[in-house]
Amino acid sequence: MTTNAAATAVPLSDALQRAAARLARAGVPTPAVDAELLAGHLLGLGRGALQAKAITGATLDAARAEEYERLVDRRAAREPLQHITGVAAFRSLELAVGPGVFVPRPETEHVAQLAIDALRAVPVEHPVAVDLGTGSGAIALALATEVPHASVVAVENSVDAFVWTKQNAQTVGAANLRLVFTDLAEALPELDGGVDVVVSNPPYIPDAAVPRDPEVQRFDPPAALYGGEDGLDVVRAVSRTALRLLRPGGLVVIEHGDSQGPEMAALLRADGWTAVATHQDLTRRDRATTGLAPLR
Repeated sequence: MTTNAAATAVPLSDALQRAAARLARAGVPTPAVDAELLAGHLLGLGRGALQAKAITGATLDAARAEEYERLVDRRAAREPLQHITGVAAFRSLELAVGPGVFVPRPETEHVAQLAIDALRAVPVEHPVAVDLGTGSGAIALALATEVPHASVVAVENSVDAFVWTKQNAQTVGAANLRLVFTDLAEALPELDGGVDVVVSNPPYIPDAAVPRDPEVQRFDPPAALYGGEDGLDVVRAVSRTALRLLRPGGLVVIEHGDSQGPEMAALLRADGWTAVATHQDLTRRDRATTGLAPLR
């Protein structure tokens, strides 16, 4: 005789297929992947282990099947996957994220790499890096963990975001990271002229522009997205602060939109930066512009 529990159990493979179809209809860009990540979150499994269970005929009991449907409903409403699971992967890190903080994106990993490479190349025992507008702490924590001999300072002025910054710093436990709650335009006068690398992923969307992705429109904090009429108001502040902080020859790395490379390069050159260059991400889109601090 079949028990009630068995009768209501749902094959995991069927649940994943239905979820992927539902997410595809909702316009989620990677429906099958998100379906697996949501199920993995529910069951405490990585994708490989989850796929193995699905192949070998594992089932979800009624309670878990219902909970899985609720998670899929949230994702189908275009709530960010990272808000549902509570974590975002960034390079080798797993960061806590949620309402009030910008969810770090894969393309920013390349921006962090530019700063990491520059920091590793500094020929001093303890180079110094500053992340202006750190948000979740993604870039700063990547620098601190991947260049452990460096001193890294993370600056943020959003109360909501700073809560996540502190949580992630405590979880990762990077002893060489210092958090500072202040406006980036006025940050760290005690470090003027002594910093080797400044990096920033500032808000750069023009105020009148509408982000394409519902996850961005509805859930990312506006202060982390919009940068004035042309999108570059905060970028200008980053440029001025970085000029003040960096030693001669120090590097600034600024993320921007894929159509803003020429504007960014012109802005930095006008401010006096030298060796200005725009860099593409892995999708061959302009993603960051760098410059060297001039001799004083």
